[in-house]
Amino acid sequence: MDKKAGMTMKTKQQALPKPDWLRIKLTTGGNYAEIKDMMGSKKLHTVCEEARCPNIYECWANRTATFMILGDICTRACRFCAVKTGMPTELDLEEPKRVAEAAEQMGLRHCVVTSVARDDLKDGGAMIFAETVKAIRERLPLCSVEVLIPDFMGSEESLRVVMDANPNILNHNIETVARMSDRVRAKAKYPRSIELLKRAKQMKPNIPTKSSIMLGVGETYEEILQAMDDLRAVDVDILTLGQYLQPTPNHLPIVRYVHPDEFAQLKEEGLKRGFSHVESGPLVRSSYHAHEQVKSASEAKTAATL
Repeated sequence: MDKKAGMTMKTKQQALPKPDWLRIKLTTGGNYAEIKDMMGSKKLHTVCEEARCPNIYECWANRTATFMILGDICTRACRFCAVKTGMPTELDLEEPKRVAEAAEQMGLRHCVVTSVARDDLKDGGAMIFAETVKAIRERLPLCSVEVLIPDFMGSEESLRVVMDANPNILNHNIETVARMSDRVRAKAKYPRSIELLKRAKQMKPNIPTKSSIMLGVGETYEEILQAMDDLRAVDVDILTLGQYLQPTPNHLPIVRYVHPDEFAQLKEEGLKRGFSHVESGPLVRSSYHAHEQVKSASEAKTAATL
């Protein structure tokens, strides 16, 4: 009897009931279908699809997407991520051109470019990031470009290659608090991520930096505040906070669903600490409403200098 009860409790713990505030409105109109077809025809990947982002319907309906370069196979196996893991077989030097063509076809004003981790490459894919930024600028001079980069295994040289391309936003996600980092991420180290963000700001002080934390994996409220302090200590400008959602039963389990009121409270805590912009909510992801984040942060910085 006890054994059966224990099994029942374990099953319930693995499948927490999803609260009402996480219901997603499906919007699959013409824009959604058009973008899906275009990505397929140009042989491009998006983190929207590969990471099973809950906002894909809203974003694609609004003609926004986050391009994922360097293929769709990641050399790491982070316990929270749905992207395929293995040994990549491709390095497509024409990819930057196709991303730029897609961005132009979509008429983007703000373009987000991320990638799988490519630890098999000497530069971690930094040159392809730089070439993609340049290609987008050539076709869309007025389009701002945000790059969401891996840690390049701590390579300062690779980071400099990306920073020298002068992206409008340098984004690198710490993903979780310090204590949970080794459990949640593969190979990436919390101190190394903080150091990357510090170096990025030192290399290009005028380029805003950004990071993201997902909640619900076992962190405490105090640890979230400490992570905010760690990011502000290296002058990170923009912070996004969202709810972790388990992609499959084989991934890291959800420990708790964070209530929208707590997200609102954390937003206030972030703003108190000096972030130019904090995007905080259950369905927020790193590139969610990215264009609005950049605009808000820019206005905040302008106001601070007056």
